[in-house]
Amino acid sequence: MTVAYQLFIDGKWRDASDGATMPAINPYNQEVHGTVPIATAGDVDDALRAARRAFDTGWSKTTPGARAKLLYRVADLLDADADRMAMLETTDNGKVIRETGSQMGYAARIFRYYAAWADKTHGAVIPLDQADTLDFTIREPYGVVATITAWNSPVAILTNTLPAALAAGNCVVVKPSEHASVTTIEMIRLCEQAGFPAGVVNVVTGAAETGRALTSSTLVDKISFTGSPGVGRAIAGAASANLKPVALELGGKSPNIVFDDCDFDRALVGALAGIFGATGQTCIAGSRLLVQRGVYDRMVEGLAVRAGQIVLGDPRDPKTEMGTAANEPQFARILSFIEAAKTDGAKLVAGGGRAEGPGLEKGYFIQPTIFADVKNDMKVAAEEIFGPVLSIIPFDDEEEAVAIGNDTPYGLASGIWSQDINRCMRMIRAIKSGVVWVNTYRVAAPQAPFGGMKDSGFGRVRGEAGILEWTQVKNVMIDFSGDKRDPFAMKF
Repeated sequence: MTVAYQLFIDGKWRDASDGATMPAINPYNQEVHGTVPIATAGDVDDALRAARRAFDTGWSKTTPGARAKLLYRVADLLDADADRMAMLETTDNGKVIRETGSQMGYAARIFRYYAAWADKTHGAVIPLDQADTLDFTIREPYGVVATITAWNSPVAILTNTLPAALAAGNCVVVKPSEHASVTTIEMIRLCEQAGFPAGVVNVVTGAAETGRALTSSTLVDKISFTGSPGVGRAIAGAASANLKPVALELGGKSPNIVFDDCDFDRALVGALAGIFGATGQTCIAGSRLLVQRGVYDRMVEGLAVRAGQIVLGDPRDPKTEMGTAANEPQFARILSFIEAAKTDGAKLVAGGGRAEGPGLEKGYFIQPTIFADVKNDMKVAAEEIFGPVLSIIPFDDEEEAVAIGNDTPYGLASGIWSQDINRCMRMIRAIKSGVVWVNTYRVAAPQAPFGGMKDSGFGRVRGEAGILEWTQVKNVMIDFSGDKRDPFAMKF
């Protein structure tokens, strides 16, 4: 059955003003399972004005406790609806059900985490040199904020920002990726059911034009974007023209570094998880596996064997380990990188093309692919692929590992595999990335801040840092001396 989805603006569900829609396509079987509206610039403006009215007339005056109650309700509703939401996301973007199922529970945890933060984003009293002046800070919301999310994990990425922004007291306009919009729409439906007032949460769907209307508007007080560096730069440019702050998470080319003294079996599993989990379509993918020469051949052989055993199939089947590329453009992009690696002389040791076989005929399936003896300046190692393609690069010592690991414009995540704590501590300090995993990979927690360095963006989600992103600091000075002062000299 095909579902006709709608925009949610000012507490009401409605079609795009010109009636335009786009199909929601299952990447496993190419079936259209829904239609999604393409919001016009006028629709976006309506959503932003609704958010502004809601903020000015009521939401900005709500108590932290009232906001927390609503966030807790969303968490409860999501828990109750998790199975349906997981199946819907798997249908919409091809991610395996064994991950989307756990992501829904994780998203509910983040809502509860920020519900608990709602009454804890307080300021501080600051002691001054002036004994007759009281100085303190207040943390206030920005007002109307926009959050633009990616197609690879729509609900998980949305909950990196939405509950924190709401807990801090902002009103929000959400724009999901045109390649996977339906679970975001359903998440906003849960917010409606939880009882958020009209205009506090809005969703506009569409492609680039919709996004540009949102990010170029003077009605937006802050923008959060998750996606590619190219689009991130364009959004930052549009926001800067209006002097609006942005938070950007723009992907990575993360080094997963394996030393000779590692727990080999754990490191092998970590390498697999880092690149083939979520079909490699994750910003934190450990797509560059740096392996010290003492275990290099063993690691290459072990990964090649294990990659050939990965179960591909219907992402809705719990037995499936790796699903499809999320959409046709991404499928073509991944294949082009594989061909470029072959041309550049990388050694293909597993996969290398489109996956074929029973049940795979219609889907955007790609073989789990591994290239060995890769040089860091090859295209396959230098550019983000966002797919199940691993580059294995040998190194001799710590110094070389650091040099190779940091030789990238990105700085989102990294992994270190060693049983030498001194080495691990040195590497943690030396690697330039916002997240460092030691003897594990691809792990997240609501309490742990996440974000990148360099071209991977700036700003943080999750943890205390995640809610502080959505507040501004106001300083207050109260002079209680009663003294007159010189009006022509600033008081210090």
